[in-house]
Amino acid sequence: MIELLVQARKDGGITQVELGKRIGQRQTFVSKFELGERRLDVAEFVVVSRAIGADLHEIIRAAEGNES
Repeated sequence: MIELLVQARKDGGITQVELGKRIGQRQTFVSKFELGERRLDVAEFVVVSRAIGADLHEIIRAAEGNES
């Protein structure tokens, strides 16, 4: 699911720094969850998805499809 968030961020032309600003965090926070060094809880996932303009339901559906 994180890979889908990263791709959506990149597709939107949003840098890690910009995403950090949008969610009130530092770039290192974004880097850590994108690299898998930190997990996002559900509330953080929603905030990040909205900040990058991604449809969180679509990301979840896509992630479920990739698990098979």
